[in-house]
Amino acid sequence: MESKDSHVIEHMEELRSRIIKTLIGFVAFFILSFIFVQDIYELLIKDLEGKLAVLGPSEILWVYMIIAAVCAIAATIPLAAFQVWRFVAPALKPEERKVTFRFIPGLFILFIIGISFGYFVLFPIVLGFLTSLSAGQFEMMFTAEKYFRFMINLILPFGILFEMPLVVMFLTRLGILNPSRLKKSRKISYFALVIVSILITPPDLISDILVIVPLLVLYEVSVQLSNIVYRKRLLREQSAFPVT
Repeated sequence: MESKDSHVIEHMEELRSRIIKTLIGFVAFFILSFIFVQDIYELLIKDLEGKLAVLGPSEILWVYMIIAAVCAIAATIPLAAFQVWRFVAPALKPEERKVTFRFIPGLFILFIIGISFGYFVLFPIVLGFLTSLSAGQFEMMFTAEKYFRFMINLILPFGILFEMPLVVMFLTRLGILNPSRLKKSRKISYFALVIVSILITPPDLISDILVIVPLLVLYEVSVQLSNIVYRKRLLREQSAFPVT
């Protein structure tokens, strides 16, 4: 019993160490992003006509901090994935360690692709739709806080959701998921993705379709990738323990 307790304590200490290293990395990336935050801000508003309004000095700081935080999150993803890999690596076989290690760059790439989809494709359409509602009826004025809060709430979920295929592959590789389980939960998953799509888009059919279709495609891609990884895993197990 004492040996088991000490083993659990060692795991908890290892987990705490990995979390602390990830947080330190986030803070370092946040500081670095904050140094260049004004350049990033200018890049994000380059297509806007005129300047954004602020209602107080603290709002400027909030905008800069939230921009730096999003950049830091994106940069921290590979580090966080590496720390997770280091934590589970002792339980993996040498070949599994090599394969799962290759997933780490993909997480960062898919996160950037997801944010880019939200920013370059969805955000202009949604913003244009909402702006058109005020045509001839209201005087439209964007504050920096409202503008960036709206932007981040819209595009950040896509950075996370676009990582779904790689996360599913990783969990399938570890034996936590399998394609059969994903297929059985397809209806529930579709329903959840549709709800998410409706919540983060304005109430018009075009915007909903632009979000729902990519998410459903991502889920089906995840199922197919899980199927490929699962078959390879079964073949390896069969070759390791041949039937006599």
